Amino acid sequence: MNERTTRKSVTFLHPFSLAGIDEPMEAGTYIVETLEEVIEGLSFVAYRRVSTTIVTTGKGYGEGARQVITIDPRDLEAAQEQDAQTEISTGPLAHLVAR
Repeated sequence: MNERTTRKSVTFLHPFSLAGIDEPMEAGTYIVETLEEVIEGLSFVAYRRVSTTIVTTGKGYGEGARQVITIDPRDLEAAQEQDAQTEISTGPLAHLVAR
């Protein structure tokens, strides 16, 4: 089975929440990894998402500790959209946005 992993940095300007994570996450930059596998039997190469994870600080485990948590990419997308909306409505240029 062929797999591929993609990694990207995601930055939040405001605290945010994700389903499955008990505590609110702090604003900051996080690494998000997506593991995909090849869909066999097709006449072209296509991939299916197997898992998406976010890397957070491992609170209570000392400096530099990391925790990898499986998340739903739709929850991540919703949190990013909420963060952008919060920035538009409360950020330094909020007075320029038509209400």
